[in-house]
Amino acid sequence: MKLNIAVLAGDGIGPEIMEQGVAVLSAVAEKFGHEVSYKEALCGAHAIDEVGDPFPEETFQTCKAADAVLFASVGDPKFDNNPTAKVRPEQGLLAMRKKLGLYANIRPVETFDCLVHKSPLKDELVRGADFVCIRELTGGMYFGKKQEPAVNADGVEDALDTNYYSRPEVERILRVGYQYARQRRKHLTVVDKANVLASSRLWRKVAQEMMGEYPDVQTDFMYVDNAAMRMIQDPRFFDVIVTENTFGDILTDEGSCITGSMGLLPSASTGSSTPVFEPIHGSWPQGKGLNIANPLAQILSVAMLFEYFDLKKEGALIREAVNASLDQNVRTPEIQVEGGGKYGIKEVGAWIVKYIESKK
Repeated sequence: MKLNIAVLAGDGIGPEIMEQGVAVLSAVAEKFGHEVSYKEALCGAHAIDEVGDPFPEETFQTCKAADAVLFASVGDPKFDNNPTAKVRPEQGLLAMRKKLGLYANIRPVETFDCLVHKSPLKDELVRGADFVCIRELTGGMYFGKKQEPAVNADGVEDALDTNYYSRPEVERILRVGYQYARQRRKHLTVVDKANVLASSRLWRKVAQEMMGEYPDVQTDFMYVDNAAMRMIQDPRFFDVIVTENTFGDILTDEGSCITGSMGLLPSASTGSSTPVFEPIHGSWPQGKGLNIANPLAQILSVAMLFEYFDLKKEGALIREAVNASLDQNVRTPEIQVEGGGKYGIKEVGAWIVKYIESKK
């Protein structure tokens, strides 16, 4: 297979982890006889510094023309600490999602037995937890009508974010949720706040109407506050969670902590155009250039990329290599066992590439 990959390394630790993701992608492609070409493009704070736009038109065209986008991270403290900044790195991420029509964010949450001790939850609660969060990605408050902080006619400073959803937006993301549930343990949990929010009542109404189309899937409903508690008290309850943009953003970060490190979890964003594959963590500017960040989420996002194109053996080999690195304590500092060897981004990536190359 020929694959054209747009590479968006972004900010902070992004270029370092991206280097390892591309190395793994190339190693797997060579082993299985695929032809892969790469085209790098600007995004985030780096793009703002270069051209004044966090998602330039040239980057959009590069992504649109690609078969897939491999993305790392965006974000920089100089924007985080400036509430008056008119342009922000994260706006580039939102623009990419909107322009590419990426309405479905797929975030698997899977525990690794050898890392259960790193989880903030007790072993008996977290061991075996394995669920998928499906977050609607192009609607809700992140994209609704906004009013920036300003003094109103009464002399009071106020602001506004509109949590807007339409029936077609809700239907299409629910169908993604049901499709994933059918491929897994046939259990879908719709998370909303229908007792308070009108937008959530639309979600629940549409979901209740669609349940009959999927009689083989057990559908239940849960308020977001209850879901947040249940995720900590009994994470093994969940199979597939589907929810709106803001709730999904919060719940998926909470879910990532269950595994013991955000550096372990990849994600995919899919929709009407080029899919994007990325780690769920941010740019961690404090770790930039120190060779200490965890590249596994970026590497596992490459596995998801292959699997998206139904190249299951390729994805499985990457997962096998990652598991082998963990089992043999080839780990970056935040997940290393006491007395374990010292490995950085480069060393972990090189070990995984060597493992892939050695397999027959």
